[in-house]
Amino acid sequence: MYKRDEAAHLKEEFWTAFGRYMNPVPSADGIKINWINYRTAIKDVHFRMDASQQSAIICIAIEHADPGIRELYFQQCEELKTMLHTTLAEEWEWQQHAPVTEEKVVSRIYKELQGVSVFNKEHWPTLISFFKPRIIALDQFWQEAQYSFESLL
Repeated sequence: MYKRDEAAHLKEEFWTAFGRYMNPVPSADGIKINWINYRTAIKDVHFRMDASQQSAIICIAIEHADPGIRELYFQQCEELKTMLHTTLAEEWEWQQHAPVTEEKVVSRIYKELQGVSVFNKEHWPTLISFFKPRIIALDQFWQEAQYSFESLL
């Protein structure tokens, strides 16, 4: 078991390595992009990646505090479901009400990989192979999909 600061350091080391690995990869628009902190340009719609002791997850997180707007965004994602799954070349899980804390609920569309640990450097190639094609595909999907969200604002 790692101490908190050791765990934080290993996670930081992984994300730094992943960022360096992804640095030469341009966005679907052909521009330089920060893959780890991907900006959708739509407030409260985020692409999130996380790796923990037992799993890794990548998701589209809809985090708007207003449940009605969150539902509207989620419905818009559902309208684009076929395009999303085609771009990703796989189906993801859909969760309209995902409790984060007692006070906070988000909606998310995600893919999870079990049995990997960010704290095991031998798993890092598997983690990178999990995240890389999916974040690139999300970017490709977003180049088309973002405009349908802008019309909701």
